[in-house]
Amino acid sequence: MTTQIDQNSTEKPVITMSRVFDAPRDVVWKAWTDPKHVAQWWGGEGFTSPVCEMDVRVGGAWHQIMQFPDGTKITMDFVYTEVDPPKRLSWRNAVTQPNGPPSLLQTLSFEDLGDGRTKWDLVALAESFEQRDIAARMGFAGMVTQGLDRLAKHLAAAERV
Repeated sequence: MTTQIDQNSTEKPVITMSRVFDAPRDVVWKAWTDPKHVAQWWGGEGFTSPVCEMDVRVGGAWHQIMQFPDGTKITMDFVYTEVDPPKRLSWRNAVTQPNGPPSLLQTLSFEDLGDGRTKWDLVALAESFEQRDIAARMGFAGMVTQGLDRLAKHLAAAERV
């Protein structure tokens, strides 16, 4: 499966992505909202998540430490802004890292295609076109795509998450 990406909208400062997973919507939802599963696939190839804590409710925190293949660790803290199981999930950065990527409001939609597959859509809204372009240059879509590839493998290997 390939990921469709658009990072050049002239209407809004967004990066949009779309992909179809060969798993039912409730399974894909759980893989996105259960920290024991998120820790298995989040990040690019070779990345690990030694810490993944999620309080999946509006106002709840998502705290994750991601470790790069070279051992470098970064801390990511998000706050959930919308939780509508198993249809929509939104979060934004709780803390902006110095010299880190711009803060984005990320909204996921999960569409049940009715045949054991799920269409996943992401809209990552930046505060400005400049901030969106910085996120694009920093490789936001590439890193997300690598994580989605890992998620697809996780879904295929899991005994139905």
